[in-house]
Amino acid sequence: MTSTVVDTNILIDVLGPATPLRIWSLSALKRCLDEGDLILCPIIWSELSASPLTELEINLAFGWLDLKREPLSYEAAYQAGKAHFAYRKAGGLRERTLPDFLIGAHAAVRSHRLLTRDPARYRAYFPGLDIISPETHP
Repeated sequence: MTSTVVDTNILIDVLGPATPLRIWSLSALKRCLDEGDLILCPIIWSELSASPLTELEINLAFGWLDLKREPLSYEAAYQAGKAHFAYRKAGGLRERTLPDFLIGAHAAVRSHRLLTRDPARYRAYFPGLDIISPETHP
């Protein structure tokens, strides 16, 4: 069985209007669920909470996915910080990208795949991470 961290953008797609990205995200979620556990970390949960939905509504919306909740380890936090430092040192301009690095490091440290629509930064800073995206799994 293969486990997959589900990036926030995939879950936001599920809640959004019927678009090609929503259709792809739903299909990818179902494929990943068939192949193993879907993983949620506190960073993703906090990003989801920045919506008008209550915690109960979020839980109900994603209950069918049986998302497994995992804590963020100190090892993942450290790797995320180092990756973010390298990003900034290389000229990265966005200061608010740390959540993406935390999500990528969590997946990498726990040997999960990552389901995301935004693979570029993850690929650049976590090269060993198995990424599922529209580009790699159309």
